[in-house]
Amino acid sequence: EITTELCGREFSKSTVSRLAKDLDEQVQAWAERPLQREYPFLMLDAMQLKVRRQKAVRSTTAMLAVGISEDGQREILGLEMAFGETEQGWRRFIRGLRERGLSGVELATSDAHEGLRQALQEAFPGLIWQRCHTEESLGVHFRRNVLDQTPASYRDQMHQVLDRVLEADSQEEARTRLDDLREQLEENAASALETLEDGFYDATAVLALPEKYRKRLRTTNMLERFIQEIRRREKVVRIFPNMDSAYRLVGALCAETHEEWSTGRRYLNMDEYFEWRADRSGDDRFSEESSLNGKLSSQSATVPA
Repeated sequence: EITTELCGREFSKSTVSRLAKDLDEQVQAWAERPLQREYPFLMLDAMQLKVRRQKAVRSTTAMLAVGISEDGQREILGLEMAFGETEQGWRRFIRGLRERGLSGVELATSDAHEGLRQALQEAFPGLIWQRCHTEESLGVHFRRNVLDQTPASYRDQMHQVLDRVLEADSQEEARTRLDDLREQLEENAASALETLEDGFYDATAVLALPEKYRKRLRTTNMLERFIQEIRRREKVVRIFPNMDSAYRLVGALCAETHEEWSTGRRYLNMDEYFEWRADRSGDDRFSEESSLNGKLSSQSATVPA
C-alpha cells in the first residue's frame, strides 16, 4: 500500500519483497562501511518513530551521528534503532562507530542527555563537549532552558544577555560578561541565572575553537534539518509495521544523503583547525616539560651537595 501511494501504481507482493531485499543490502553496506579518516567534529541526535511491536504501536528511537571529516566533508556516520534513548543505547551506538574506525574526535555537539554525554566522554577521553543551545533546536536545549526560567517581562532582555555571553570571543571573555551582568540578573531573573551558571561551561565550550567554526558547531541544526527530511518521508508511512521497515526507510535516506554530502561541496575549510591543533599540541608539550623540569628542580634541591 505504501509503495502504491508513493509511486502512483500497484506492485505485486513479490516485486515489493525483491525491492526491499535489494534496499536492505544497500543500507547494510552503508551502515557497515569502515570509517577510514579522522572526524574532528561530531554531532549526535535522536528522533522518535511509531513502530508496531509486541501487538501495539510503540515509540522507537532512531539514533543518528554526523561527522565532519579531516577533509571538511559532512558524512552521516551511522544509524541505530533502539527501544528507547538510554545511556546503554548510546554507549552501544558509539562503541559500534568506534569499532568501524571512528577516531580523532575533538568536539562533539549534542543535547543535554546525560547518558549520551557520559558515553561520549568514555569513548573519547579529553573530548570537548558542546551543549546545543540554539532556541530553534528540537528538544530541550540550553537557551530554551534559561528562557523557561525567565519571567515573561524580562525575556527580551534575557535574549540580549544570552547573545552577549554566548557570542564572546573566548570562554574567559564570556565569563567576564556574565559576571558583569550578575547583579542585574539576580534582581530580575534569579532562577534563570542559576540555570545559566549550571550550563555555562558546556554551552561555551565551542569558544575554544577558531571563530570560523563556532557558528556551525555550536548547534545540531544541520542534523535536525536532516531529521525534518526524514519526518517528511515518514508521514507517508505513519506507523511502521516492524523495526526492519523503519530501519530500511531511515537507513536508505541516510545512505542517500551521505552520498550527496560526502561527494558535494566541502562543508568546512579545515586549515585553521589544523593550525589551532598544532598550536595547542605545542602548548601541551610546553606544559608537560615545565612540569617535569619543576619536579626535577625540586628533587635536585633536596639532594645534599
